Amino acid sequence: MIRPSYLFTSESVSEGHPDKVADRISDEVVDAFLAADPQARVACETMVTTNRIILAGEVRGPAGVVEGLEEKVRAAVKAIGYEQAGFHWKNASFECHLHGQSADIAVGVDATSNKDEGAGDQGIMFGYATNETPELMPATLQYSHNILKDLAAARHAGERPELEPDAKSQVTLHYENGKPVGAASIVLSTQHREGLSPADIYDLVRPYILKVLPEGFVTEQTHWHVNPTGIFVIGGPDGDCGLTGRKIIVDTYGGAAPHGGGAFSGKDPTKVDRSAAYACRYLAKNVVAAGLADRCTIQIGYAIGVSQPLSFYVDLNDTGRVDPAKLEEILPQMIGGATPRAIREHLKLNRPIYARTTAYGHFGREPDAEGGFSWEVTDLADELRAMF
Repeated sequence: MIRPSYLFTSESVSEGHPDKVADRISDEVVDAFLAADPQARVACETMVTTNRIILAGEVRGPAGVVEGLEEKVRAAVKAIGYEQAGFHWKNASFECHLHGQSADIAVGVDATSNKDEGAGDQGIMFGYATNETPELMPATLQYSHNILKDLAAARHAGERPELEPDAKSQVTLHYENGKPVGAASIVLSTQHREGLSPADIYDLVRPYILKVLPEGFVTEQTHWHVNPTGIFVIGGPDGDCGLTGRKIIVDTYGGAAPHGGGAFSGKDPTKVDRSAAYACRYLAKNVVAAGLADRCTIQIGYAIGVSQPLSFYVDLNDTGRVDPAKLEEILPQMIGGATPRAIREHLKLNRPIYARTTAYGHFGREPDAEGGFSWEVTDLADELRAMF
């Protein structure tokens, strides 16, 4: 049963947050290998700290890719905007400890003459969609993402040179009967040049925040917390060590839906932590886009080395207009049985499309001409609507 009135909060972090810097670097590695060989295997972890970048993990692909990684990594850090004394794209030390993929894992995952490609690991993956925003995403998370995305665009364009790359946002919305109706509180912490007070930052960021939130959401009762610690000059990897995969709730649904636990960045699409989570979002979004429910949660379970899913579960969150059991029969078949190979082929995931996913969410994004965010397409909605 939907509660009549409640508050809900989600956060986002910018591309310059240390964990997001690590995610970006790990997915630059994935893209580099997939560009050289679409069947490459990558499991890359990154750590960033004061003027230090460290890569580790397992790969299988053309030998020459590793030699070119340092240049790509430094270019990514430069694109984010780090040219600070404590973390500089040019001056940070670089270490690469990538090595060959375990043969024991490969034998379970690789297809053979009598076995289809198996899942890259055991696990549970979730997807979610809700009609509370045009992107079919939770409003608290979508607005948190959009605030940081707009501020980053202003920084990159030179419109707001006072801002530095590291930032966090948090939006708390008041819900009535399951729908967001107003902003209870807004939190924004952004790294900045020296000499600015929280009041200065408030005046700077307020117009961008008001532009993101729907008209009327911000009232006199809305609580604002802008740079509440008072100063945020030291930031990024110099202020806090960053690691790949530590922002999985920011990456997905902001706490509005379950998460299976596995991170996305640094993994090639044979890893179902990534590809099956994308498939779950794709199917859930199409269910909501078809008008079959206001909210939809989907779970798939896998065993390592096994191609067929162990389970496929649909929850329409008490908003459904169809029998979820029927969807459990239909939806897997719409993507070839939801095997790891079928998912990769249906969504065309064996492409260098992953670095762009690492900031401002893997979901709720616009599909692009190069194949990025293919899981956000609603090309099944008409067929689903016709079935019911």
